[in-house]
Amino acid sequence: MSRSSVPSAEFRLRAVLIEDDEGVRRSLQLLLHARGYDVRSYASAAPFLLDPRAEEVDLLVTDYRLPDGDGLGVLRAMRRNDWRGRAVLITAFPSAMLIDNARACGFDAVLEKPLRPNELVGALTAAAQ
Repeated sequence: MSRSSVPSAEFRLRAVLIEDDEGVRRSLQLLLHARGYDVRSYASAAPFLLDPRAEEVDLLVTDYRLPDGDGLGVLRAMRRNDWRGRAVLITAFPSAMLIDNARACGFDAVLEKPLRPNELVGALTAAAQ
C-alpha cells in the first residue's frame, strides 16, 4: 500500500484494540495503522474503560478472553454509556453459543484466531459502512 492511499489524519476512523497478547496486539495495531486507522491499544479492559476518551472511538476490536473480564463485558459497558460505534470480537475459543451471545450483545462480526489480516480489515470495513 502506498502512503498516498492511506487516509489523511483528519479522515481516519478511530479504532481501539483490546488484546492481552502483546505480540498479537502489536501486529494488529501495525496492520490497522497501515490501513489508515487511528489506533489505540490496551492489554486489558479496565484501562480502556477508565480512559476518558473511550467513547471517542468509531470501532472496537476486542479479544473475548481478557485478564480482567471479557470482550462482551467491554461492549456492554460501552453501550450503557450510549456508545453507538461498530464492534468486532476476536477469539481463539469460538463456539455457536459465543457467536450468538456476541451478536445479541451487538458485535458486528466474530473472528477466529489466528486472524488473517484481510479478514479483520474486511470486517472493520463492513462494520464501518
